[in-house]
Amino acid sequence: MKVLMLNGSPHKNGCTNTAMQIIAEELKNQGIESEIIWLGNGPVRGCIGCGGCKRSGKDRCVFGDDGVADIADKLKSADGYIFGAPVHYASPNGATIAALDRIFYSAGKYMQFKPAACIVSARRAGTTASYDVLNKYIGINNMIAVPSTYWNMVHGNTPEEVMQDKEGVSVMRALGSNMAWLLKLLASVKGTQLEKPVIIPKEKTNFIR
Repeated sequence: MKVLMLNGSPHKNGCTNTAMQIIAEELKNQGIESEIIWLGNGPVRGCIGCGGCKRSGKDRCVFGDDGVADIADKLKSADGYIFGAPVHYASPNGATIAALDRIFYSAGKYMQFKPAACIVSARRAGTTASYDVLNKYIGINNMIAVPSTYWNMVHGNTPEEVMQDKEGVSVMRALGSNMAWLLKLLASVKGTQLEKPVIIPKEKTNFIR
């Protein structure tokens, strides 16, 4: 079993990565493999709603010049997910949002009914607003939100400061432990009628007809 973690911070080894390393260590302690993928610090284009990923039949974003489509391909085969972002102006940084829009639009169906969690890092404020934004991706895609002992956030301006946030560190460790627990529970019912819920077709309506 493998958990794929997307580090959306422009700083590869910054505070978001530090939180993910804590989660990865706990997963390893419980026999779960993990991989941290860095989004990078180059420009990331947003989704333009062209529908090319659907028309191609590949469930892959047609824009392949910023690495997002490659990340989506990796996500398809993972068993669990962690999406992490720093707080910029009281919301997740723009590159993370742009990437997740495209990833969920093109390959969201491959992540359904799998455990996932979002984490955020900030020097001081904006964490809860950012956390809410990121969790909406999980909530719209039939995913299993992994709990912890508090909202999944760490505080600090450097990795060293993050490690001084003892509560934040414990929250990340608990998140890793709960992720491992859920993955093992799901593996235990694989191949049975409990593997997936009864699928209820989605009804789409518009406010103005």
